[in-house]
Amino acid sequence: MASKLDIETYKGNIINNEIVPTPETRHSINPATGKALYEVPVAQKEDLDVAIKHARIAFKSWSNTPFSERANLLLKYADLIEFNRDELEKLLTTEQGKPLSLSHTEVDSGLHWLRTFATMEIKDEILKEDDEKIVYSTYPPIGVCAGIVPWNWPILLGLGKVGPALITGNTFIMKPSPYTPYCDLKLGELAAQVFPPGVVQVLSGDDNLGPWITEHPGIDKISFTGSIATGKLVAASCVKTLKRYVLELGGNDAAIVCEDVEIDKCLPKIAMMSFLNSGQICMLTKRIYIHEKIYDEFRDKMVEFTKGNIKTGAGTEEGVVVGPVQNKMQFDKVKDMYAEIERSNWKTALPGSAEQFEHGYFITPAIIDNPPEDSRIVQEEPFGPIVPLLKWSNEDDVIDRANALKTGLGASVWAKDVKRAEYMARQLSAGSVWVNSHFDVAPDVPIGGHKESGIGMEWGIEGLKHYCNSRSLWVWKKFFE
Repeated sequence: MASKLDIETYKGNIINNEIVPTPETRHSINPATGKALYEVPVAQKEDLDVAIKHARIAFKSWSNTPFSERANLLLKYADLIEFNRDELEKLLTTEQGKPLSLSHTEVDSGLHWLRTFATMEIKDEILKEDDEKIVYSTYPPIGVCAGIVPWNWPILLGLGKVGPALITGNTFIMKPSPYTPYCDLKLGELAAQVFPPGVVQVLSGDDNLGPWITEHPGIDKISFTGSIATGKLVAASCVKTLKRYVLELGGNDAAIVCEDVEIDKCLPKIAMMSFLNSGQICMLTKRIYIHEKIYDEFRDKMVEFTKGNIKTGAGTEEGVVVGPVQNKMQFDKVKDMYAEIERSNWKTALPGSAEQFEHGYFITPAIIDNPPEDSRIVQEEPFGPIVPLLKWSNEDDVIDRANALKTGLGASVWAKDVKRAEYMARQLSAGSVWVNSHFDVAPDVPIGGHKESGIGMEWGIEGLKHYCNSRSLWVWKKFFE
């Protein structure tokens, strides 16, 4: 069996299955302590050029490797990650800040995603067939793909891009977020032990690396997960070379709670889905619309539940749900939203705090009590542990309010009357909609956004097809007879 990962040493980027050092290095910060972490490479433009050259060479053979062999290597990769999971989970909490329990869940999910992708083969489809001809729809791989991975789920969203790219026959270059480069670099080291040279490469860099990747003519497709503002820049950059791209961007998910719910049964899930990962998930409940008949009881019980069950602290502490905000940029944004409470005179059911911890980027949960619909906390995604509760009475009106924003990533409806809830759910403009749940995701179910929350889909057969070109193949069987 292979030796365990050394999670404290980062000697270079992973290029063509080799560790390639760079003249310059940088480091990230442990968000729970504010202290510097390990030095990591800063890729130069020449490093990207070399990686793309190797990826293009590898594509010729990898794209012709039988599906069964690609699947077997993906499973072997998952096994190797699982062998090193304890080190990776510890590293994930150190660099990202999330509780160890959530790091364990993220690695679990990453393994499940890889193993499911290994079963998902995109086969030719027969469009027409008669005595003279057969017409297929075929799905050849695009070529060299790159994934730009965010800092909130670096393992799951990294592997969630690697897996679909590889199983469909593409080669892949991963760019971790500069805030969380460590786990993804280690995933690159593990990949180098499994896949042929040039198939999986990982480049850590500074703010220059993303634009170099999106503009590079040698890359055929970009998969980007991140903010709407950056997603627009990615799209504009990709257009210059007409490369394919999929964007999974920010959301501001509405949860509609109907008057017939059992509050004690649904409230724990709704509350947890508001504050999980310190609110730093694009598909959490960001706006909770509660029917006026149960509003006061729901609000009071959510405050009570949050006080008793949503503990803030370092991810290494027992029972913590809300770890630190991952980085200072996001911390300052969330602090400004908390400052808006006083500026705009919002009523708080739970005030929260962004000031009480000496070290680290800690913020305690806040619940805003029925703010105006045009307030910042309703209109903007805070990406922190703060959520507004809002009253509703008219079904058509609450659906209009839920659909009013330019975002449309996820949404949910909660009701005992499932037929009514499904009717309402079908009117919500979002890429994922849940009835009596929120933030359920699976590797064989596509996710994506409506409106400004994204373009294209990830995961599922539909997501895998985004890593392929669509080709119509006409075969005239009796032309020479």
